Amino acid sequence: MTESNGSAAPERTEEMPAWEKRFRAPRVSLPDWAEDAPDRSLFVSNATGTYELYAWERATGEQRQVTNRANGTTDGVLSPDGAWIWWFDDKDGDEFGVWRRQPFEGGEDELATPGLDPSYPAGLALGRDGRTAVVGRSTDEDGTTIHVARTGEPPFELYRHRESAGVGDLSHDGRLIAVEHTEHGDAMHSALRVLRPDGTTVAELDDTEGGTRELGLEVLGFAPVDGDTRLLIGHQRRGRWEPLVWDVASGTQTDLALDLPGDVSAEWYPDGSGLLIVHSFEARSELFRYDFSGGGLEKVPTPAGTVSGATARPDGSVEYLWSCAAQPPTVRSTAGGTVLDPPGMKSPGSVPVEDVWVEGPGGRIHALVQKPAGATGPLPTVFDIHGGPTWHDSDAFAAAPAAWVDHGYAVIRVNYRGSTGYGRAWTDALKVRVGLIELEDIEAVRQWAVSSGLADPARLILTGGSWGGYLTLLGLGVQPDAWALGIAAVPVADYVTAYHDEMEALKAMDRTLLGGTPEEVPDRFEASSPLTYVDQVTAPVYISAGVNDPRCPIRQIDNYVKRLEQRGAEHEVYRYDAGHGSLVVDERIKQVRLELDFAERHLGVPGR
Repeated sequence: MTESNGSAAPERTEEMPAWEKRFRAPRVSLPDWAEDAPDRSLFVSNATGTYELYAWERATGEQRQVTNRANGTTDGVLSPDGAWIWWFDDKDGDEFGVWRRQPFEGGEDELATPGLDPSYPAGLALGRDGRTAVVGRSTDEDGTTIHVARTGEPPFELYRHRESAGVGDLSHDGRLIAVEHTEHGDAMHSALRVLRPDGTTVAELDDTEGGTRELGLEVLGFAPVDGDTRLLIGHQRRGRWEPLVWDVASGTQTDLALDLPGDVSAEWYPDGSGLLIVHSFEARSELFRYDFSGGGLEKVPTPAGTVSGATARPDGSVEYLWSCAAQPPTVRSTAGGTVLDPPGMKSPGSVPVEDVWVEGPGGRIHALVQKPAGATGPLPTVFDIHGGPTWHDSDAFAAAPAAWVDHGYAVIRVNYRGSTGYGRAWTDALKVRVGLIELEDIEAVRQWAVSSGLADPARLILTGGSWGGYLTLLGLGVQPDAWALGIAAVPVADYVTAYHDEMEALKAMDRTLLGGTPEEVPDRFEASSPLTYVDQVTAPVYISAGVNDPRCPIRQIDNYVKRLEQRGAEHEVYRYDAGHGSLVVDERIKQVRLELDFAERHLGVPGR
């Protein structure tokens, strides 16, 4: 068993391996900019070795670090007038805390919403008047509450419900508030309600029809024009995510009906004349402009790969964060050049990703494969399983898979049923037989990898973080003959205990996935829990966990580890002082190094 007590000082750059440079190289997020002061921006960077918030005055080029906390800070919002930076203050990554704010120019932090107790965040929208905030909160005791907080006044409770909900957006003139809610009990498919600041209802939109149809809605944003009652939303009425414009005053819905395969999202251009369309399909993405006057799509040129964030600027240019598996992320602009280029060491690239389609029990499965340049199989192979579960792996740069490739492994990432980007039916297919559905798809790809000659069947590693860590532990027990090694980061290990200890929003998700609580559907929780199969695990197991994690809490991991200990099963555990992962670069490198060392000790050095 290993405990975190810090990391050794970094090696000199010239001696540093490429995999470590990918983690240490300074990175920046897509900058957010103030609606009424567009030269003021906020971004996240790891420049100090910890991910923190930074203010950027574009007119002068001046940048300054806003937050400085031992475990890092990434949740921040810039007020529309550019005067304030709001940031979420939790304790060592436990996600339970309060909003604080700091003047854009710098100065002392202050409590942003006096009168509101600490909670899990459930959305935030800031008004253009400089004194109004709509604050979403989630607690085990109250469920979800949404408050209107104005400077100098006690917070007003706008909304309360036991089921999960969140702040969608605040209209440009501050007169309308959009709320996403799951009062019908399906945490995977939200309905919408638009309220006035006094709590009275303006409009409702619910595609679930009392829970009989699994169609979700999401808020994409109010039109950025005073008095404009148009709300841009996402819907799933044709089996995928698409945008439409809903006039909440008249009830009119304008379906854009874009002829694009895959999922489509959008945001407003700053003058409200059009939409910036983000189209995701088969693990890659591209941008378009939709013009309301002509109703046509115009391609916004971007390289092939993944756009993980994009925003339209007042001058009509588009800034976007782009990467592909072979090239590290950069913030680019259609006006030309790189928007933010942090000084210091540059990240090495990696190898391109290859697409594989495998027939599975629920349809074609998309997998992404990377392998060392020039290597031929059979290779030791890492199945790196993504979290979520409603997420997907894409042709985007990722330092951890690249580290395995550097060490001689092939890496396969599987977009199993439950993943996004392949239609609503694919995402929703994981219900009831939770975990087991995903493992069927992973097994189909495993069989392909072995039969194709790519993977060495005696040296297969199953690994992942969060939901991927859960599937790792579940897979080691359900498919014990398939895997030589398991490496699980921040996993669900004992599903019943995890349910009772996790944050309220995740309890709602688990009730949706499994059809009830552990007391209501005990057989389903038992069938989907790694703890049920722990006695069948034969492969050595490595587990890493944050002791403050509210999503995959430590007690349920301890329960699983105790069972391994009782059996005398080969395992190692690493606990560190953070939440659901770490924002500290040294800590992340330490974890990857421990995983690589664990694999080498048990499987040998690839190629030997």
